[in-house]
Amino acid sequence: MMNSPHLLKIERDLRALSLEELEWLLELMTIQVQERKQISNKFTNVKYMKEQLAEMASDLEIQAEMDSINNEFGVTEMDALEKL
Repeated sequence: MMNSPHLLKIERDLRALSLEELEWLLELMTIQVQERKQISNKFTNVKYMKEQLAEMASDLEIQAEMDSINNEFGVTEMDALEKL
């Protein structure tokens, strides 16, 4: 457990609270912890997705497939431009 002066002061202050106040504070803290965990998980998921995309971008098979798709649709794109 951390023993920072700030936490020690909070611990002392908690002793002065009523049971109802402690319960309210505990509920508030639980909600804040859950919200922070969700935010942390979102950042972790974004980081994971970026890592996966970077791996895919460097994969030679995926690069070949993307080239194939671009070549296939390149003709279609040119047809649309000719009609303008």
